[in-house]
Amino acid sequence: MAGRCGAVAAGLRARLGRVCCSRWLRGWHRPPGPPGARRAHAGAAAQLQREYDAVVIGAGHNGLVAAAYLQRAGLRTAVLERRHVLGGAAVTEEIVPGFKFSRASYLLSLLRPQIYADLELQRHGLRVLPRDPYSFTPLLEDRSPPRSLLLGHDMAQTQQQIAQFSRKDAQAYPEYEAFMGRMVLALDPLLDAPPVDTAALGKGSLLQQLRNLRTLKPLLQAGLALGRQLPHYYEVLTAPISKILDHWFESEPLKATLATDAVIGAMASPHTPGSGYVLLHHVMGELEGRRGAWGYVAGGMGALSQAIAQAAAARGAHIFAEKAVCHVLLGRDGEAQGVALQDGTEVRSKLVLSNASPQITFLELVPQPLHWCIPPQEQLPKDFVQRIQRVDTCSPVTKINVAVDRLPSFLAAPNARHGQPLPHHQCSIHLNCEGTQLLHQAFTEAAQGHPSSSGVLLPQAHDRALHSLSAGPRAGPARLPCRVPLHTIHPVHAGRRSALGRAGQKCICRHGDILTPPDLERIFGLPGGNIFHGGMSLDQLYFARPAPSYSGYRSPVPGLYLCGSGAHPGGGVMGAAGRNAAQVAIKDFRHL
Repeated sequence: MAGRCGAVAAGLRARLGRVCCSRWLRGWHRPPGPPGARRAHAGAAAQLQREYDAVVIGAGHNGLVAAAYLQRAGLRTAVLERRHVLGGAAVTEEIVPGFKFSRASYLLSLLRPQIYADLELQRHGLRVLPRDPYSFTPLLEDRSPPRSLLLGHDMAQTQQQIAQFSRKDAQAYPEYEAFMGRMVLALDPLLDAPPVDTAALGKGSLLQQLRNLRTLKPLLQAGLALGRQLPHYYEVLTAPISKILDHWFESEPLKATLATDAVIGAMASPHTPGSGYVLLHHVMGELEGRRGAWGYVAGGMGALSQAIAQAAAARGAHIFAEKAVCHVLLGRDGEAQGVALQDGTEVRSKLVLSNASPQITFLELVPQPLHWCIPPQEQLPKDFVQRIQRVDTCSPVTKINVAVDRLPSFLAAPNARHGQPLPHHQCSIHLNCEGTQLLHQAFTEAAQGHPSSSGVLLPQAHDRALHSLSAGPRAGPARLPCRVPLHTIHPVHAGRRSALGRAGQKCICRHGDILTPPDLERIFGLPGGNIFHGGMSLDQLYFARPAPSYSGYRSPVPGLYLCGSGAHPGGGVMGAAGRNAAQVAIKDFRHL
């Protein structure tokens, strides 16, 4: 078991000089909070009421965003969270006494700019620390010293880095960035509106059909913006990312570094058709007006969730932790009328929005027709249930959080004597990712049920409120039979890589936790451990997310809406699903 579960650390050790366990920069150590300080505090109401206009199941970031918009529109709204902390996967937790971690999600970029502005998140305490440079790939090669690739927003410096491997690629890189930027701008309108309901276009009176045509506006805007380049952009959406990058570049370190964004969170190889869209999804964000920029949230990702919760609470929303929903309450006509909690409490509402995954929402929370007041017919159409059951939730993600006593030192970029962070310490550090063949090998290992040897390392050197190191494989085991303590991790590489690995054998310590896909499912409710609530392949996007004819946030149960990552436009800390679902629900509420 030790050998099977240590693959994530192997590539890390092969590039590290020496990092010891226990504490990292002891001046950053803080004593743990009081034992009773477990309840979420942002917006916690004095008492749960028995009736609201809207109830949101789950206080993940999308659920909190939805609640803020619902309350902003004047709907009395409550949020009910199963865990003791708000944020879903966007949380800061004290795993090791005195050490805080962004336990699951760890970076911010995709949150929609409208949400920043509408909810005044900066006023509610959100502070983001931009990453520049943002990507570091140390190479393990037979030369002294080994090279590394550092990518940042300074184009001249980035081109200089790329030129180490190919002058041609250095010249092509600005054009590639511009090409991808134009595509992101073209697709941007599709993120902030429900997908087109094609079935509704031909329904109702002629006047109603003409009104329904307005829903085509975002799609038409995207088509016009893509213009004559549409065939090239279509290729990016549908082709393997390896094919796209081969068109632009020749150097493997650059292609592999870029390709990691096409396979992160996806059980896919760079050679998998459609992997180009996953890369595109990860560059759709914006940070402080800079397209494609990523940053760390000061205080960890939980600080973002707290800011959103504060925005919702300031408008009057009631937000509760440790309130697990058992099932949705249904009326005589099968419509949602509120929720029942596990403690037996019933909370009535006209609207119910679920931030849970489609699987939990429709297969667990919608009750079967066992009660006398529920009509004998099934509440959900069979084809809908089958579609939800067939959603691909295969996950390649394992998240490792550890407390360390110093910054990692790489053979390709040794630490300074004073031990202070260097530019690459704020980057996503790509390990065993200097060639697309290594990424494909990681996918092959994962498909066979083995941990991969490729991964990403994220030292939290940017924020003195955090003092931790996160690591995770780019592709890992779909399932592991049990949780594995960190002290069982050992190098698994053979030959030279293993020898170099032993030199950094203490880079991973016993202080932290490993979150395999079963852990991510159990703790955060991520189906199959999938960080997106379902694969981001083209057959599970837009019209088809989570199921055809139900991509517009409404469900087969009247009054029940899906507002989480399992809805359009998908995963990532984006907030778009929460905002869009709330707007649809508000419109329906006004017609009740």
